[in-house]
Amino acid sequence: MTGYFPYHVGTQHLVIFPWQASAVPSNFTFLPEKLKGLGYATHMVGKWHLGMCNWKYTPTYRGFDSFYGYYNGAEDYYTHVVATGLDLRDDKEVVKTKNGQYGTYFFTDRVVDIVEKHPADTPLFLYLPFQNVHQPLQVPKRFEDIYATVQNENRRTLLGMVSAMDEAVGNVTMAMKNAGLWDNTLVIFTTDNGGWIAASGNNFPLRGGKTTLWEGGTRGVAFAHGKMLQKTGYTNNEMIHAVDWFPTILAAAGGTADAGIDGVSQLDTIMSGKPSPRTEFVYNIDDVSTSKQGAIRVGDYKLIEGFAGTPDGWIRPDNLTDSPADSEDPANGTWLFNLKDDPTEHHNLADTMPDKLKEMQARLAEYRKSLVPAIDPPPDPKSFPQLWGGAWSPGWC
Repeated sequence: MTGYFPYHVGTQHLVIFPWQASAVPSNFTFLPEKLKGLGYATHMVGKWHLGMCNWKYTPTYRGFDSFYGYYNGAEDYYTHVVATGLDLRDDKEVVKTKNGQYGTYFFTDRVVDIVEKHPADTPLFLYLPFQNVHQPLQVPKRFEDIYATVQNENRRTLLGMVSAMDEAVGNVTMAMKNAGLWDNTLVIFTTDNGGWIAASGNNFPLRGGKTTLWEGGTRGVAFAHGKMLQKTGYTNNEMIHAVDWFPTILAAAGGTADAGIDGVSQLDTIMSGKPSPRTEFVYNIDDVSTSKQGAIRVGDYKLIEGFAGTPDGWIRPDNLTDSPADSEDPANGTWLFNLKDDPTEHHNLADTMPDKLKEMQARLAEYRKSLVPAIDPPPDPKSFPQLWGGAWSPGWC
């Protein structure tokens, strides 16, 4: 079976910044390492953002046969620079020849090349975390022109970026069909968070957006496709968390995840629509920030305590340039919602359901007992690109 998986994950406190001696610890086994043990070829194209201060944290040391992409986040689509440093690699080598070229184009070309050269008798895992549609908002004019009737320039650009990604997915799909891989491929296409309102994303009618605990920031969308699926053409609203992709994909490949991990296999849910084995999850627990926060989901209920995040409100697509409105709640507080009845989080039940509130608070307190210190080191001058030929580079931690 072939896997094609455009997805990436984040870190415990904010994100990993280029100048931080931080990474997912190397004692954690990554999915491609497990898949290599099952005989898979493993390739990654796109955004890493899981740590790069030491080579042992980088993709080809964590299970990928090849890597073509960038280590950090929010880099320029044309210069491939982030925070004054070049950030583009072909395996371990810095790529200096792509200045002025739109990243989505040459990332797609590399994926097509991998597919065309892949031996048919070897299972393949492709991880394609697209740069689109993360800010900065940049896209070739031909895509922006598709949305000429959209007056807001930033929104018009973002929509063009979606179309650029759509074209890229189409090109990869065609390459896999031409190579004879498509009929035995499971495709999982998923977001990792809601749209970022500050960068013209939109989540209406859900509340809030990226960087918040509201559903607009945390409720993702995804689809799965493949001839091996037993139930298709429907919307699945079962509870699936991002950490579930690891054991789910591993199970699809015939493997078994280690005991004690947070994720659970959702393979039966995806294959045939069976009920999810998951009944609860943690949105976030963060005691590092001055604005502390915690949020959990148990069954239909969601609890938020502390700082829920900004912007708040229910922002319409045609209102992106205005201040978020329609919410009079303070930035900090306690909220209890029944998401089955109230997915848009309009009705805070904290005062009217005190017993349920206490039950949810007790569950959150249980999770807090297993909280480990967040990895959030200060900037390290040894990381600065001018010490590494102008590129963000491993080797300093």
